[in-house]
This record gives sequence, structure tokens and C-alpha cells, in this order.
Amino acid sequence: MRDVIVRLFCVLALTLGFLEFVQAQPTLPTLDYSNPKDFEIGGIKVSGAEFSDDNALVSVAGLKVGDVVKVPGPEISTAIKKLWRLRLFTDVTILQEKTIGEIIFLEIVVEERPRLARYSYKGVKKVTHDDLNDAVSNHLVKGSIVTNNVIANAKNSLKKYYREKGFLDAEIEVNEVKDEKIKNAVRLEFDIDRKERVRIKDINFVGNDNVKPRKLKKQLAETKEKRRIFSSSKFNKPKFEEDKLALINYYNTLGFRDAQITGDSIWRDEDGHLQLDLDIEEGSRYYFRNISWKGNSIYPTKQLSNVLGIEKGDIYNTELLNTRLNFSQDNRDVSSLYMDNGYLFFRVDPIEKAISGDSIDLELRIFEGPQATIDRVTITGNDRTHEHVIRRELRTRPGEKFSRSDIIRSQREIINLGYFNPESLGINTPVNAQRVTVDIDYTVEERPSDQLELSAGWAGQGRGVIGTLGVTFNNFSLRNILNRESWSPLPQGDGQRLSLRAQTNGRFFQSYNVSFTEPWLGGKKPNSFSVTGFYNRFAFGDSDQSNFQKFTIAGLAVGLGTRLKWPDDNFISSTTLSLQNLTLQNWSQGIFRDEFGNRVNTGDFYNFSIQQKFTRTSVNDPIFPRGGSTISLTIALTPPYSLFTDKDYTDLSTQEKFKFLEYRKWRFDAEWYTTIVGKLVLKAQAKVGFVGAYNDEIGISPFERFQLGGDGFANQQFSGYTGVDLISLRGYETSDLENNFLPNGGPESATPIFDKFQIELRYPLSLNPSATIYGLVFVAGGNSFRDFKEFNPFDLKRSVGAGLRAFLPMFGTLGFDYGFGFDKDLPDTGAPSSIFDYGRLSVILGFEPE
Repeated sequence: MRDVIVRLFCVLALTLGFLEFVQAQPTLPTLDYSNPKDFEIGGIKVSGAEFSDDNALVSVAGLKVGDVVKVPGPEISTAIKKLWRLRLFTDVTILQEKTIGEIIFLEIVVEERPRLARYSYKGVKKVTHDDLNDAVSNHLVKGSIVTNNVIANAKNSLKKYYREKGFLDAEIEVNEVKDEKIKNAVRLEFDIDRKERVRIKDINFVGNDNVKPRKLKKQLAETKEKRRIFSSSKFNKPKFEEDKLALINYYNTLGFRDAQITGDSIWRDEDGHLQLDLDIEEGSRYYFRNISWKGNSIYPTKQLSNVLGIEKGDIYNTELLNTRLNFSQDNRDVSSLYMDNGYLFFRVDPIEKAISGDSIDLELRIFEGPQATIDRVTITGNDRTHEHVIRRELRTRPGEKFSRSDIIRSQREIINLGYFNPESLGINTPVNAQRVTVDIDYTVEERPSDQLELSAGWAGQGRGVIGTLGVTFNNFSLRNILNRESWSPLPQGDGQRLSLRAQTNGRFFQSYNVSFTEPWLGGKKPNSFSVTGFYNRFAFGDSDQSNFQKFTIAGLAVGLGTRLKWPDDNFISSTTLSLQNLTLQNWSQGIFRDEFGNRVNTGDFYNFSIQQKFTRTSVNDPIFPRGGSTISLTIALTPPYSLFTDKDYTDLSTQEKFKFLEYRKWRFDAEWYTTIVGKLVLKAQAKVGFVGAYNDEIGISPFERFQLGGDGFANQQFSGYTGVDLISLRGYETSDLENNFLPNGGPESATPIFDKFQIELRYPLSLNPSATIYGLVFVAGGNSFRDFKEFNPFDLKRSVGAGLRAFLPMFGTLGFDYGFGFDKDLPDTGAPSSIFDYGRLSVILGFEPE
């Protein structure tokens, strides 16, 4: 009984305590949803937001302390919707924290979406990760909110990347994994299965009655069939749409102005390959009929029609019409005629006046406008080159009439300086229509132009290693030589050229040369001045021995050049005075022989000559020309000493006969460059040389002849001689050409006549100014001759081959060629000849051989 009373007492005590606790808690009013009540907001707090600013969320919600809102009411619902639209949260709730009379306190409770910690790829090679990162970089940022839309966009971008690569069946799964290190963060793992690349098997055309399918397929530059091993046959939808436009443009050039693609279908065959069908409606072929001009007052109709070059009855070609009216690469267009005369505001609109059957009448309406003059010419980006060096090359000057040809020429001259990146050269022409003036802004980007040569090469048995140290400053400044602040490492910026070079292997060979060129002597006209000095020494044996051999040549040359105005200002005339002293002592290593085979091996010989050279150059880039030409004619003459004396030269020794060299030397060199398609460039080259005599009793000089074959390097120590022009013929050694030997099996010697012809196809692998790299294939032919009776320009030693070039600003041109000579007479060794017996590898160091 006592225990029961105790238990009842305990229960009663607990009940009373609980009731007291409940009474002590604040009482929340019961909300009647059928009868909303107005409350004034007394406070707003935010909970659950770790990465979002509380005040910003309250502002977005549109609730402010002091506002009167209905509870329940639309203000609270609207606030929740606004926060949802941020797409930052997985849950949004607005709670009533408490009320005091007519004042309510609210709490915004949010649950944030996870943040991106990192992402990775699975199922693909690591080498592709950088490309994949670029594809998703616009959607995935570390630390950003991960939403379903973000994941979907990243997934679609990866699929697009693989579709453009031809993997149309690529599958991508995205795994979202909670990150262990970062709170409320996830890792995204893209599991990629790219499947097999889908190839285009066939492209079929329907309705092409006038054009063969083969020609139409050529117009589809990015949409190709799988026909060759290395051909690309992937399907890219955006590229396919561009190719369809190119196809219609091709039809328009053939006169089918109404041609259209009425439909296309893309389907997969049973092997999974793509089949493309294009339905074409060609329409009728049209022709030009009557072409009239309207609005022309500056030039007569006949002159405009001659420039247009389209006759009645020609196929209606809108592409040709626009080219002849607005812009042609060869400046044969009507707009060039006007714009080269200052009519910058010129405009011509072709209007089809009548269409009768298959003929179209055109009216070309011209708005000539006023002549514009050049106001300001500015140059920016020249950090090292002084402005006057660039400005003196410009054809556009303030106050002169605007000329489009002058701008194009100025662009070419800036590039040919070699100091700036041709790919980033910019020209802007802001127009002031009210003043009828135009400003011309040239923007350049400096690139390294100085060259350092540091090399070593094997000179042959008994000669050892030859070391070379050379430096060329192509943008030197002589006037700042005493200004220490301008040294970097030497004063630069005035466009002068200073070259220093030394080669030696000790006793056998030594060579030193220095040259300086000022391209604008006096600074006002393009008159160049150059001075060159050199000393070469070859020696064999000990100087105190009877078999000691030595050959030295020392020379000094001074040249003046000027730019001509006739026939046009692409011509340059240069005159050079040269004095050389050649000393031979028992020299038996060289190829100095007269036309009778007599060796010239001892004595002092003097070569004083005047050289006149005419050059016309219009190349657009000295490193990798893609257009233009360089043509030069060189004439070198010595005084005709023998004509002023009564000596009988038939009784003189070889040493006395050639003590004062006399000769007349002619060289013709030509190179043409043209872009065939895209970046593919064709180079055609021709070289012809001839050395003649004044006096038949003396004959042709044993020096200043030509040596055809081999690499043609100016590093003459590798051959052990000098005093001749070295002309390369890839695929042949000098000993492979029978005309390099004297008749009747005589020894090898240089020849007085040569010719060489060559065609190259070049394709750039990199046009970066820090490393210009291109590959080439070539076809060449050349030969040497002993007199004009033997000369036959069609008697050529033929070769083909391939090579690679890399131009590095600090080292010049590096590369190699492998030439295959077809016309070699191989010695009969009893063993069968292989293809390598006809080939020859050439290595290029620092410069292009002739």
C-alpha cells in the first residue's frame, strides 16, 4: 500500500513539472488560412546559407523590415519563388519565428546545392584531357553551384566535341560523387565511351545534269568520302552546312544563278557508315548580255568596261563580277581604279535590269563621292625599332590622296624589313566623313631579328673540327654606339645591319669577315651603303717543309644602291667596287685551272672588279613568301688590262698571265612565288651564269667560275677551296657531273657556264615568328658547260626530293633535303645498285644554299 502511494506521488510531481514547463514556452498564434491577417515585419534572419550572402538573399526575396504583409498571403509565396529562381538551393522555406502583437519575425531557411570540387574523365586517353577541359570550361568552374542544367550543358558540350571529331555514337555518363574533403561539395566523373568513328561512305547527287559528281565533291571541302587511307571522312554538321553553301556558290560561277539544294538526307547503312544524298535543282544557265554604266563622271565607260573585262555572251558569274568590281588580287577591279585615286567613298551596285530567256542585262550604278585625303598616319607596337625606320618605308603620307595600292605596298615593305610578325600586322583606316579625311593606323609586333651562329663541323680526314662563331645584328644603330642606355646587347632600332663571323680549326683553316649596311644613307632617300671585308686562309703541312701548301684570299668591297622609279619602284640598282688579293703557294687542293687544263697553284693574283646589279622584288614575306617574285641581273667586269699592252700572252706563264684577273661575268636569277590553294605555295626558280674573256690569248679566268653540285654552301672550308660561285644541285655531288671534269678524263675544275631550273611545293607547318617551319618537295634540273658550243638548256641533270626548313630568328634557316638524282653514272662495282646510290642528304645550317 505504501509503495503504491509513493508511485502515485511521483507521477503527480512529473505531471505538474511538465505542465509548468509548457506554460513557460511562448505561445504561437494559430493561423487561420481562411482569414489572413496583416503583420508588420519586425525582423528577418537567414539560416542554412554558407556560400550565399544573407543580406543579398533577403534583398532578392523582396521582404524588408517594416513592410506590412498578409500572413498567410502572396508576399511570402512570391519571396519563395524568387529564391527558387536563383537555382542555388534544393529547398527554400520561410518560417514564422515569433509574433509580438501585430509584429512578426520571419526566418528564411535554405538548403544550398552542392559546389563543384573538381571533375575528371574516364575511358579516354590523358592526351585528350586538355581539349575536353576547353570544351566544358564555359560550364564547369571549381567552386560553382552544380545544377542539373550545368551537368546537362557540360555533357552536351562533350558530345558536340566528339561529334565534330566524327564520333557520332559517343555515350557519356555523369557520376556525381560527394567529396570527402570539402563540405557540401561534389566531384563529377564523366565516363566516356566514344565508340567507333563514323565514316562517310558515299556522297550521292541527284539532279546534277550539267556538272559531274567528281567536281561537285571537290567543293565539299570538309565533307569527304572514305576513299583513301589518310583522307578525313568524318561528318561535321556545321561544316556540312558550309559546304552546301560552297556548292551553290560553285554552281553560281557556272552561270546557274537559280541553283539550289532542295533537300538532303543522311542515313546509316547496315555497316554503320554514313550515306549522304543531296537533291539539286540546277535551273537554267544564264549569260551576260547588255552591261551599262550609270553615275560615272571620272572615268569613261569604255575604260571601266575594259577593267571589268566581261563581254556579252560570257557565262553569268556573280563571283567574277564582284571580284572585278570590288577587289581583285591583281588590282584588276573597278574599285582599285577609284580608290587608288582617292575615292575612298566609292561604291558600285550591280542591278539586274532585265532577264530575257537565258540572258541578263546589268546596270552598274556608281557612287563616286569626293576624294579623301590622308590626315594622320600612326604607328604603334614598335618597342625596339625607331619610328623613322618604319615611316620611311611607307607609301602613305599625311596630306596625300588616299590610295589602296599604297597601303598594300606599305604593308609589304613593313613585312620585308624582317623586324615584325607578318601574321599580326594590323592596318586600320578610320574615316572622318565630315572632313573627307582618313587616318591610317599601323599596328606592328616586334619579333627577334638578330642571329647567332655557333656550330662545329667535321672538315674531313686530317683537318679535324671547324668551329664557327658569328653574330648578325639586323636592326643595328651606329649613331647610338656611344649611348650606353641603348645597348641591348648592342644599340638597335635604326635598321642597319652589322655582321661579324669567324671560323677556324687552328692550322688548316681560318676565316674572318665583317660587314656593315646602311639602307638609308643620309636618312632621306632609300640609297644604301655597304662595306665588307674578309680574310680566308687555308694551309697544309708545316711552313718550314717543302711540301707546305697555302692559299689566302683577302678582300674589301664597297657598295652603293638606290631604288629606281622606272620601270617601277620595285627595281633596285646596286653598284659594288671589289678588290681581292689571292695568294697561292704550292696549292694542289683546289680546282683552279685554265681552259687548257693548266693548274694555277702558285703566285699572287689581283681581282679588281666593278659589279652592277639590277633587282626587281615584289615578294610579300622574306621568310615564307606566298606571292611575288625576285628577279636579278648581275654584271661583273674587270678592266681589260691586256688590251692596253703589247705583251704576247702565249709565251707567258700561267702565273704571269692571270696576275691581274680580267673577265666579264653575267648572272641571271629569278624566283616566282604563288599560292595555289590555302597555304600551299609554288616556287619556280631559274639561274643562269656565264664567264667570258676579253682576250682569247689569255682565255677565261681560272677564278670566278661556277661549281655546280652538292649543297652549294658558302661555308667553303668543307670543299677546301674558294674563288668560285658554289651552286647547289640537290641529289648530285660535284663529281657526279661529267662536265665538271676536263675533257679526256682530266681533273675536276670549275666551269664558265651553268644553268639550273627548279620547282618547289611548300607547305607551312608553323608560321609562328619564333619558329617558322615548312615542308617542301622539289623537282630540279641543271648542268655545267665548258663553252657555248656545248651549252644546251635542255641537257639537264634531273633530280627530285623533299626537305624540311625551320627558320629560327637567332640561328637563321635550319633543315635538311634528300635529293634523288636520275642521271648519275654510277661506277661498276659488280654489286647491284640500290635507290640510295642515287640519293643524297643535304643539311642546311644558318642559310639557304643557292
